[in-house]
Amino acid sequence: MIRLSRACLSAEEIAAATRVIQDGYLGMGQEVMQFEKELQEYISPEREVVCVNTGTSALQLAVQACGIGQGDEVIVPSLTYVASFQAISATGAKPIACDIDLETGCLDVEDAKTYINSKTKAIMPVHYASGYGNLEAVYNLARTHGLRVIEDAAHSFGGHYKGKPVGAEGDIICFSFDGIKNITCGEGGAIVTSDRNVARKLQDLRLLGVEKDTEKRFSGQRSWDFEVKEQGWRYHMSNINAALGRAQLKKVKEFAKIRQSLSKLYREELKGTPIKFLKHDETATVPHIFSVLIPEGQRDSLQEVLFKEGIETGIHYKPNHLLEKFQNEKCPKAEQFWKQTLSLPLHCNLSEEDVVKITQVIINFFGERKLTISAA
Repeated sequence: MIRLSRACLSAEEIAAATRVIQDGYLGMGQEVMQFEKELQEYISPEREVVCVNTGTSALQLAVQACGIGQGDEVIVPSLTYVASFQAISATGAKPIACDIDLETGCLDVEDAKTYINSKTKAIMPVHYASGYGNLEAVYNLARTHGLRVIEDAAHSFGGHYKGKPVGAEGDIICFSFDGIKNITCGEGGAIVTSDRNVARKLQDLRLLGVEKDTEKRFSGQRSWDFEVKEQGWRYHMSNINAALGRAQLKKVKEFAKIRQSLSKLYREELKGTPIKFLKHDETATVPHIFSVLIPEGQRDSLQEVLFKEGIETGIHYKPNHLLEKFQNEKCPKAEQFWKQTLSLPLHCNLSEEDVVKITQVIINFFGERKLTISAA
């Protein structure tokens, strides 16, 4: 089976994890501190970086650190993994599903405008399939209404926006480093911001709200006599996860090159088929998934044919406004996208030969259907 996605690990990651295990300090300590520094150097020395245990935790803590909670609302595109919605609702705030732009899969700014009211405190644009959508318009809208912008950049680590690494600009940017992301910690996430008050708050919130516990842990100490003033969570990153992340960060340019090359090959091989590609800046984005749009009514049949040929695919994602917990007004474009989208295999263990095989199955599928229609 050609896998849809998988981690790309080697001797460096094994050695890094082994080093931490042998050291015996497995919780949050010097390794996490070093990872945060190296992320800061990679993204921008002027930014604050706070590492946590998952990308979902990153989103939740970012919302909470902005003082958003019970009775507040956060606008988020319906087309995203449910983690984005659960992260908002975990703070007591209400996620408000808005529609998407069909060409990018990202937030539709004009639709988002219609949901802004006195309860709205933030907008959470999602970097769908590593694309950025119209971020400039999102920030203009946020400035007009005095809203925070919390970017769900789970898909886009390693990419560039306006010539700078994703995370170097913007209000608050949240990354995921889970097992299949552009770099992995096994599980992990990070929040990046220039707002030092938010960053300091994040440092405490990830450690059960214990004030200044980050400083203690980074120096190898424990907090025994401490203060807690608000609800915190056990969301800190472990040294083991940080060690994996540090090893992966050294390979980020190599991984980016592979993902971009495979994505380009998909586009070249599938040129001339009825498949539609998302409109992303291919030179700036590092694709986490390769999501395409299949002609209406043909997606499920194609997915079945690919599976029979030993090719795993995915559907990213079921719109959240269709879920019972998050039911909202209809988002017709998100629903249309969901019915047509198909994610093809993309990861750094995938070969060019694999891509050619996958695309040939797709080309044959549409060729056979064309012949069938012509014969009829």
